[in-house]
Amino acid sequence: MSASGGRRGSSREEAQAAALWPEVADYLTHLRIERGSSANTLASYERDLLRYAAYLGRRGVHAPSAVDSGHIADFLEAVTTGSDDGTPLAARSVARMLASVRGLHKYWAQEGRAGFDAASDVAAPALEQSLPKALPVDQVTRLVETPQRGEPLGLRDRALLEFLYATGARIGEAVALDVDDVHSLQASGDAGLVLVRVTGKGNKQRMVPLGRMAQKALGDYLTAGRPALVELSSARRRKGSPALFVNKLGGRLSRQSAWEMLKKTAQAAELTDAVSPHTLRHSCATHMLEAGADIRTVQELLGHSSVTTTQIYTKVTAETLQETYLTAHPRAL
Repeated sequence: MSASGGRRGSSREEAQAAALWPEVADYLTHLRIERGSSANTLASYERDLLRYAAYLGRRGVHAPSAVDSGHIADFLEAVTTGSDDGTPLAARSVARMLASVRGLHKYWAQEGRAGFDAASDVAAPALEQSLPKALPVDQVTRLVETPQRGEPLGLRDRALLEFLYATGARIGEAVALDVDDVHSLQASGDAGLVLVRVTGKGNKQRMVPLGRMAQKALGDYLTAGRPALVELSSARRRKGSPALFVNKLGGRLSRQSAWEMLKKTAQAAELTDAVSPHTLRHSCATHMLEAGADIRTVQELLGHSSVTTTQIYTKVTAETLQETYLTAHPRAL
């Protein structure tokens, strides 16, 4: 019986007993070794494909070549309604599930394990596009200036918040940084230019610049904050961490701890809106576009593989423009 109370759709044992599972497991190995997918990505794919393999097994499908688009469409309907005895999924989760299934079938077709890509023509469910929420600039300022700069943890928190807002990086990307990822180009003639090598989804790397305020905060942290925290690690006879952002024991700061820090800082700053690490990412993109930045530049900064993803922020800025226009123009209403 599974941890979900015996629901078949989430049964790992049932999926792994299916005749198709070795073919699915081979694809997961391909993602891990040849594509270098992250642990989070692999866990997501495995979770989706366990449910898919269990479903196909119950339908008597035992080989990649036996799957057709009808099986996939029926599976999507089943996970939407929960009729496969799994948890019913919302449209966004179904779309993610389809992305996992598409990757699997594309791989099978390329490897010659199926004569065609059965998932190529299966449509994803229509999604309601929710616009990202950005903080006003004055609230971002209050947030990043709240941590106390006179103590090591305060210097770290200030540096992390400034970095997230300056670069639009994801919180997972930020906590994965090492000190060696920070590059100062002052010696090469570009005075004041600091670039940080960020590793994003699919292990794709990009170089992001830091503005003056973020440089100052990071410099203060590297000079006085991080050494004090790492010294605690040495005092406990632990090997020093290469991490850029460390915890109070000198080890790498976790994503969860960073999130908790942000939540507490937002409360201390008396921000009424809900704030998450992605809020700073959204704020960075929105404020840059509002100030006239080119969308391709913002795409590169955020690490979006497609400019289509970045274009959602143009809608945010357009709505802000419309709101301001209706308020300010004497003949707008």
